[in-house]
Amino acid sequence: MSAPLSVLDLASVAEGATNASALADTIALARIADELGYGRFWVAEHHGMPGVASSSPAVLIGAIAAATSRIRVGSGGVMLPNHSSLVIAEQFGTLVALHGDRIDLGLGRAPGTDPITTSAVRRGHTAESVDDFPDQVIELLAYFGTIPPLEGGQGGRIVAVPGAGDAPQLWLLGSSDFSARLAGMMGLPFAFAHHFAGGRNTPIAFDAYRRSFSPSVVLSEPHAMVAVATIVADSDADARRLMLPNALSMIRLRSGRPGRTPTMEQAEAHVWTDAENAYLDERIGTQAIGSLATVRSRIDGLTDATGADEVIVVPQGPDLATRTRTLRELAAD
Repeated sequence: MSAPLSVLDLASVAEGATNASALADTIALARIADELGYGRFWVAEHHGMPGVASSSPAVLIGAIAAATSRIRVGSGGVMLPNHSSLVIAEQFGTLVALHGDRIDLGLGRAPGTDPITTSAVRRGHTAESVDDFPDQVIELLAYFGTIPPLEGGQGGRIVAVPGAGDAPQLWLLGSSDFSARLAGMMGLPFAFAHHFAGGRNTPIAFDAYRRSFSPSVVLSEPHAMVAVATIVADSDADARRLMLPNALSMIRLRSGRPGRTPTMEQAEAHVWTDAENAYLDERIGTQAIGSLATVRSRIDGLTDATGADEVIVVPQGPDLATRTRTLRELAAD
């Protein structure tokens, strides 16, 4: 495959497992990705979700970076409106100071949780305008010293320590053309969440990014990455079966019943409705789920449709062994 491959792991917590075991699996998968030559290993910020253990990306990134030696480690992403720009600059500046030029800071503008939890994370400050997220990104760039200090004091009277002079590689993330256009206008790398927002809008977002791109001190030309849910199995039918736990977990989340990821046995015992089967088949049809040949074809088709410079696979499946197999087979292909 021509596009460089990276990994996004969701630190899934299965029924009967613990947060500790889920995080240990994520670190183990990162070590494997490091050994296999993957370019990046990202984790994402979620809150209040029993099936996802990655509520503190900076803490988890530090553990992963300490357990690996070569691979870039970062966030896919930090939900910036949940935080002070200064605090994120200090956290990721500390990671850079500790681990050098191996740290990525992917930024999103969604809360990563439900409205009640969002209010608790932000201490009740839920109101925001369309300008808040771009302004926070600009503040971050000033704190890192990537752009000159701002009149408000960011990067000047208010200095991030660590942070100033310790800039990670900064990305904007999105699942819409809004984030794509913003990344383009700011001259930043862009990563699109096709793994949960995929469909006909995916190529549109990449086109919007390139059409709006303006060179910056960060990038002279556009650079984009696409995320895709992935399982490599013996056959397409076997991959569909292995996708059952993740699909059922997503169905429950979307219906307001979040929980831990069902086990393989629980997912197979579930009485799947026609609507649920239709959702599963539609999801498989837009992602890279199947035999190695199918997965290769789907990833190549996605990069052809989007022109993405990189692909970040999101390994699915009921256990670490399934996710590990996916990474090993793709790396050997």
